Amino acid sequence: MSAVESNLLLAHCTVLDARVVDGADPVPDAAVWVRGDRIAAVGPYAQVAAQAQAAGAVREVDLDGAYLTPGLVNMHTHLSLSLPGTGGDDVKTMGPHDLAYYMADGARRTLHCGVTTVRCVAEKDHADFALRRAIAAGRVQGPRILTAGRALVCTGGHGHESSDTLECDGPVGFRRGVRSQIKAGADLIKVMISGGIAGEHERINTPQLFTDELAAVLETAHAWGRKVTAHAGPAEIIGAAVELGLDCVEHGYQLTPQVVTRMAERGTALVPTLLVTRCKEFFDELGVPEWMQCRSLGAGPRHLESFAMAVDAGVEVLLGSDMPPFWHFEGTNATVRELECMSERIGPARALHAGTRGPVRWLGVEEDRGTVEVGKLADLIAMDEDPLTATSAFRGVRWVMKGGRIARDDRTEAA
Repeated sequence: MSAVESNLLLAHCTVLDARVVDGADPVPDAAVWVRGDRIAAVGPYAQVAAQAQAAGAVREVDLDGAYLTPGLVNMHTHLSLSLPGTGGDDVKTMGPHDLAYYMADGARRTLHCGVTTVRCVAEKDHADFALRRAIAAGRVQGPRILTAGRALVCTGGHGHESSDTLECDGPVGFRRGVRSQIKAGADLIKVMISGGIAGEHERINTPQLFTDELAAVLETAHAWGRKVTAHAGPAEIIGAAVELGLDCVEHGYQLTPQVVTRMAERGTALVPTLLVTRCKEFFDELGVPEWMQCRSLGAGPRHLESFAMAVDAGVEVLLGSDMPPFWHFEGTNATVRELECMSERIGPARALHAGTRGPVRWLGVEEDRGTVEVGKLADLIAMDEDPLTATSAFRGVRWVMKGGRIARDDRTEAA
């Protein structure tokens, strides 16, 4: 891994920004001056080059007419995912050392896909905190990590079989659960409030928390300045959670017009994870049992309808794959394939927003990332096709920078 370059001029590119949905125009024949780990200038090539050269020696990196965008943000990540089946069993039986290497390899692959920030929403044994420290220290390549630590579940609730969840009961138990994750370093809290597609002894619409338990989670997390996201499927359960102040819904398999209207009014975001109900090849690869495949794939049509309702109601929809971000799937990686599925409904410009600026605003880190602006961290990716014409352009990501470090350059690797 190379050291941070102190003075780089990223030349001959078209700069695209998630602010296009607000009317910002792409900048053709542009340059971005990166000094240290941040963007020092962006604009027409001649103007930025003169500014950079006047400040001292600068090394030019010719991007050969590529389209340059902010790095992608995946808001539903499990680097230690272990679904039912033989593939998941292999991960569950890993010792702590094997798990650390496994997750570090996933983090490197994730970054190379063009994902420069992830939101982890349930990882095993708090290994995510060690991985975050290793990445920050430069010992491991990977994206910036914001994490919920272990997800909170009721006794026997969704995901209880794995060490990426923490069983709690009653308001006092859930308050303690929230505080334990914050003590470990959690940036947000994840809670399972309904059944899902991966629980053999539950249904998608099985309620799993009482009102006083969820209220305790929300009150405690918000008092500590942490947002709460919830694994949730059915409209009735989601609607009640939204009224209590839930910040984000994961999946939302069975929404209704009434519930999405309230989500939009109250600012509750949706990470739809569309791939999880249309990924038979992935399930077959991992040996996922038939009962789970039937439940997942059977939920697909209703899932898409729910997503469409949310979009039409004005709910903020954000990119999140649930599948490991780097996983090769249908000719690309899971992150890009999820974004393509979203784009079919929201279009390429909104998809760019959903994969960059929207997530960082929810995460509260918009001062540092999500757009190509002066002062922002130099988390940037480049591709040869225009992602405002087709989201599939992200399949061609060939150059990745995170914080002034060039993490991937296909031209250099080919040479």
